[in-house]
Amino acid sequence: MFISTDEIIQTVTMIQQEHLDIRTVTMGVNLLSCVRSDIDATCNAVYDKISSCASRLVEVCRQIEIELGIPIVNKRVSVTPVGLIAPEDPEGCVKLAVTLERAATAVGINFLGGFSALVHKGTTPSERALISSIPDALNATSKVCASVNVATTKAGINMDAVREMGFVIKRASELSASSGGSNCARLVVLCNAPEDNPFMAGAFHGVGEPDCVINVGVSGPGAVKCAIEHVRGENFTVLAETVKKTAFKITRAGQLVAELASSRLGVPAGIVDLSLAPTPAVGDSVARIIEEMGVGRCGAPGTTAALALLNDAVKKGGLMASSHVGGLSGAFIPVSEDEGMIDAVRRGSLCIEKLEAMTCVCSVGLDMIVVPGDTEAHTISAIIADEAAVGMVNSKTTAVRIIPAPGKVVGDTVEFGGLLGSGPVMSVRQYEGSDSSKAFVDRGGRIPAPMQSLKN
Repeated sequence: MFISTDEIIQTVTMIQQEHLDIRTVTMGVNLLSCVRSDIDATCNAVYDKISSCASRLVEVCRQIEIELGIPIVNKRVSVTPVGLIAPEDPEGCVKLAVTLERAATAVGINFLGGFSALVHKGTTPSERALISSIPDALNATSKVCASVNVATTKAGINMDAVREMGFVIKRASELSASSGGSNCARLVVLCNAPEDNPFMAGAFHGVGEPDCVINVGVSGPGAVKCAIEHVRGENFTVLAETVKKTAFKITRAGQLVAELASSRLGVPAGIVDLSLAPTPAVGDSVARIIEEMGVGRCGAPGTTAALALLNDAVKKGGLMASSHVGGLSGAFIPVSEDEGMIDAVRRGSLCIEKLEAMTCVCSVGLDMIVVPGDTEAHTISAIIADEAAVGMVNSKTTAVRIIPAPGKVVGDTVEFGGLLGSGPVMSVRQYEGSDSSKAFVDRGGRIPAPMQSLKN
């Protein structure tokens, strides 16, 4: 890869002054070969496979950080959806989760994703056991992340799974009540889940992937904001071109890291996910980009249009910088992980309904949303159904990572720490009795796939 002197200088400036980093180098590991006749033997094989494949991951990433001067914030592993190798009892699934935690600790990574079930069209006994085990599995671990894909454009929405996930999220929250329901920060419900996503909590290693692969997730909201500060007052064409050029430079850095990591680990390079992933740090916010575009406060009229421009320009710029762009790739809008989003919620300009509208044009969905602890399970399920419908109809990935914080009410704040930041408790309209969504959620079955699914 040829990188000019000007690109190097601009990238150094982004790193030193504009919060540019490589958000994650994620190694995908296939566990299908680890299935044995009993759960203990399977756990041993899983541990051996991960600890063997990822033994040098952290070491190599640190070498690259030093050589390039580019921070790599997280070193992660994603594995084959555990629902495909799990036993048919929840206790065995928890054993697997604990094994994943031991392996993650042994190789020194930050998070491990793939305690997952893909149930968009139906649920096997193993997947049913895994889903029911998620609250206990998350409570027994600190690095393991869980995800459940409940819908796709081709299959429709599995409403039985959607209903179940409302109860699973409530239980996971209750088991971590002392930390504001923080276990739910490692649990996401998806529609159209990508199989090569390096970002948690939705990362897993798809069955169409190589046995082992390196995926890279970049970041850079601060760099994008600084770039568009220089074109204030210019028209939208100039604004879009500026974002595209900046996304190109950011993605080039990710591509270089992917190639170096792949070469040194002897593992194929997979994709570069060029998503703008914010952090709680001031100046590293997607919300502040939207405001720099001219929207007075994130959530005000114009927010969705600004986010649509940003997402499109990021994708177009990144596609020119890497031959293999994948994952989610666009702009994330997690509330607790974005200082500007937190401020917008506290000022009253951003609500869940507006966030849902924004998810129609961004990368993911209702992400890191903290709601009152007394929010009913069926209300959470209905929110998941709404977000899945957005993804299904628009043929895009959407997700819900929602945290009902026990004992917390609107106006409170829950501290999660690190990249997860702090979450202001957002208002959820509570409908009771015949006014609620319970009867809708309880229907069960599957919402049929839309017309656009018939593309064969």
